[in-house]
Formats: sequence, C-alpha cells, structure tokens
Amino acid sequence: MQSPRRVRELGVVVGTLPTGPLNSITDVPGVRVGQTTITGDGLNTGVTAIVPDGWAQTLPAAVAVGNGYGKLVGSTQVDELGVIETPILLTGTLSTFRVADALLTWLLDRDPQATSLNPIVGETNDGYLSDICRRPITPEHVHAALDTASADLPAEGCVGAGTGTCALGFKAGIGTASRTGDHTVGVLVQANFSGLLTVLGRPVPAQPIDADGNSCMIVVATDLPLDSRQLGRLARRAIFAMGRVGSDYAPGSGDYAIAFTTARTPNFPDRDLRTPFQAVTESVEEALLNSLTMARTTTGPQTHTAHAVSHALIAKPQL
Repeated sequence: MQSPRRVRELGVVVGTLPTGPLNSITDVPGVRVGQTTITGDGLNTGVTAIVPDGWAQTLPAAVAVGNGYGKLVGSTQVDELGVIETPILLTGTLSTFRVADALLTWLLDRDPQATSLNPIVGETNDGYLSDICRRPITPEHVHAALDTASADLPAEGCVGAGTGTCALGFKAGIGTASRTGDHTVGVLVQANFSGLLTVLGRPVPAQPIDADGNSCMIVVATDLPLDSRQLGRLARRAIFAMGRVGSDYAPGSGDYAIAFTTARTPNFPDRDLRTPFQAVTESVEEALLNSLTMARTTTGPQTHTAHAVSHALIAKPQL
C-alpha cells in the first residue's frame, strides 16, 4: 500500500516557473475551496466548491470548450457578459442540476430579493465507481462545501467531485497547482478522461478502464488584471495542457475550462501574456498529475475497481 503523495514529492518537477506557497489554486488571494465527500453503499461522489471573494459583485471570467459533451450550467451567460456572479461548483453528471438548485437556495438565503442569478456548475461522469442514477447530492452537501471553503491547501485525489473519477487508465480525482511571480495563476481540476498517461514526456502504460464518461473540468483563477477575452485565451491553454499528460480528447469527453480573475479593472497588455500562458499550462499539467498520485484504489458498484497509479512508475530517478 502506498500513501498519496504529490508529484513534487516524487521528484517530478513540471516546468520552470516558481509555485505559490501551497502550489494550489488557493494561492490566488481571495480564493477558497470547500468539499463534501460521499462514500459507501455503492457511492463515490461529492461536491467541490471554488469560492472567490467578491463573487457577488461579479468577477471577469470566460469559458473555453474543448469538446462540449458535458454540462456546464450557466456557461452561456458567462460567454455573453464575461463575468461570474456566483461560486463555481463541480459534481457528478446526474447531480449537476440538484447542485445548481441547492446553490440557488444558498444564494437566495444571502440575497432574498435577487430576481436573476446564474449558478455555475460543472461535472464529470463518475458512474463507473458510483451509483450515479441515485443522484445522492442533497442541499446539505452543497451548503457544507460552500460554508467550509477555506484558503488552505485543498484535499486532492478521492475527495469531493473527484471521489469517483478516473483518468488515463488509473484512479484520479481532484488536483491543484499554481505558479507565481508578480501575480499568481492557480488551477483546480476534476480529472476523468482517457488517454495514455505521460509524465514529463514519458509514457506510462496502463490497462484501460472500461468506464463511461470521459471528461475534465478545469478552473483557472488569477489576480492578473485581465478582461474576459484574455481570460478566454488562458482557458483555452488550460485545455491544451491536457495533452501534456496524454489526453486523447475522446469523442465522449466533455473538456471545459473556466477562468476568472479577482482583479476587476482590466489593465494588462496582450504582448505580456506569454508568462501567464506558461503558468496555466504548467499548473494544469501538475494539477492533473497530482489528481492521480494523490488518489487511492477505489471499488464501486458491480466490483468495478480503479487502481491508483504506482508511484514507482512516476517517480523520477535520483541521479
């Protein structure tokens, strides 16, 4: 049995830019994460909430769609207006709409006079390891994730919306990473897609898992003063970065990225986006690897089992 470890603990260093103190989306000032996990009785699912300060006054944002075979509630209004006005929640496919409704209740509790709200809820299909048709997420699960959101390092692997997900032939889940300098870029991923695991350009063969639902949700946060158009450019690079770990971008994969900034006054020249682009691709690559190395072998209904990747296959040899 191996204990979950982040890839940097295994000697795998992605890219060249420095990480934030936690190497997490919560390194972006004002961004918090909360999670609720449901396990047992044929269930492996949950909720992950990304809660930026200032969401109620709207924050600049954009959505990128690599393949639209999925559900991202609220995405068309983000495209139209270029802002988010709620926290961002992730869950399992068939619980998406229950989570959106519970988020509305949480929002109305805080503003009973609101007549228009645009909840943002994304998903991946955890039906291989969870009895997805039971739709077990309740308002209490959603509200707990929102109310306990903190700026600490979020739990990774088999937790929250990643409790029942698989990626690249192995058990996966939630992963996070960041890059920092004058500003910070942080990402959180819900990894659930197919392909051949690749670590720093080296393929790691795996026995494919016969799991329905191959998708990835990527949330990108930054404090860079970007506008919605520029955030869309960051979001597209986040999806590109899936290829660095071996995604095959399968036809049934819903690959989405949503990027937002906590800075409300855009003032950043396009010619200076090279480093933010690099920060996004490095962070997504590392977060996806963390989602794998922090996961544990999990068994779901009908004895379906997804095995954690052996750290010995990933660890970089010490020279």
